[in-house]
Amino acid sequence: MQQKKINTIKNFINLNEIDRDELYNILTFGLAAKNDKTGYSNLLKNKSLILLFDEPSTRTRISFELAINQLGGHCIFLDSSTSQLGRGESIKDTAKVLSRYVDGVIIRNASHKDLNEFANNSDCSVINALTNLSHPCQIMADLMTLHEHMGSIENINIAWVGDGNNVANTWIQASQIFGFNLNMAVPSQFSPNKNYLKLALDNKAKINITENINDVVSNADCIVTDTWVSMNDKETNKEEKIKILEQYQVNEKLFEKTPKHAVFLHCLPAHRGQEVTNEVIDSPRSLVYQQAENRLHIQKGILKYCFGI
Repeated sequence: MQQKKINTIKNFINLNEIDRDELYNILTFGLAAKNDKTGYSNLLKNKSLILLFDEPSTRTRISFELAINQLGGHCIFLDSSTSQLGRGESIKDTAKVLSRYVDGVIIRNASHKDLNEFANNSDCSVINALTNLSHPCQIMADLMTLHEHMGSIENINIAWVGDGNNVANTWIQASQIFGFNLNMAVPSQFSPNKNYLKLALDNKAKINITENINDVVSNADCIVTDTWVSMNDKETNKEEKIKILEQYQVNEKLFEKTPKHAVFLHCLPAHRGQEVTNEVIDSPRSLVYQQAENRLHIQKGILKYCFGI
């Protein structure tokens, strides 16, 4: 007979659902794990997790697999398209079954609604590895990178340039929690999620959104952008969307308008020559590879949080 797990289940789905101190603890542990590659090798001993993905992945998959292995846990990759989910099994039944096998499920899913349905029917921890609405693991790695580079993330000025996508939504949540200034240059057709934005503003987040790119870069400590075409964008809209966003390219001319200490972030993969030019992404002021490396270390902090270790 299956015994009910007695530990309180902790999920990692949206940043604004997690206490600020807990998020700082994740950041702190990520930094510690980066500086001590072997000291936490038994942290996930006897823990098993599934990576359940229905979207392509490089950094997210590899960083989670390595993080779990390096912490002494066991990881299974499951492509939802080749599982019974791909043949019509309900999310509820899949969640009920998988949570009897493992201690956690890490999901990369096109539908945030489906992720929530899975979590609501799961008896184990669920981690959001990207949905159409948010990408919390990525933003935690970004914040870790800025903390390493600047010494603090409080009261810094972040300039988001481009599409108001899932990554932009999560920057909005992070601004609400960590108290930095977020200035966003986004065309009105591609604004961030209204509910996420309203909740953040209702909680006194320091966010300004404009369509004028010059309004956000003059005092920026960091410029952040992402691909203009996301995985969930419809094929028929891509060319039109790219045309509208062409004026939001992060290039040398734009970067010259920022303070000399300003840095550049991009979660990758990048479409070089579209949202960012080679001159910017390959410049000494670009932290994109440090940012990608930190995915591995911040995942360890997220796993530690979920299992209350």
